[in-house]
Amino acid sequence: MGHGQRALAASFLGGLGLFPGQELLLMQLWEEDGLSQKALGTPQGLDHSTVAKSVRRLEAGGLVSRSRSPRDGRVTLVHLTEAGRALRGPVTAAWAELQAAVAAELTGAEQIDFQRLARKILVGIDRASAGRDLQSP
Repeated sequence: MGHGQRALAASFLGGLGLFPGQELLLMQLWEEDGLSQKALGTPQGLDHSTVAKSVRRLEAGGLVSRSRSPRDGRVTLVHLTEAGRALRGPVTAAWAELQAAVAAELTGAEQIDFQRLARKILVGIDRASAGRDLQSP
């Protein structure tokens, strides 16, 4: 299921010049611009090299810029460009279209049940992860 959804996401996001996962970094920046690369990777449990590669690609695409933190020169801050901000609407629309396509075979009641169960699974993951040093493969 994961590979199929990732391929489907790639088809929705590819038209926007994004690889799957990059939209998640942009979504974080839309909520709080100027995050450190480390802070960008934390919610998804991404390692530093994965985040750095994604940020480099986003920068090459003109969607973000990087700068050193004035408080700590070892920290790299990531800022949206105008082009990155402009993608908010199209990415949100692509996600809505993707969700609709994925859930098309479920009834309304099944969608509600699935969302309820998925939230429970996420709580279980959070509890099981607490205090563990999780690294991406």
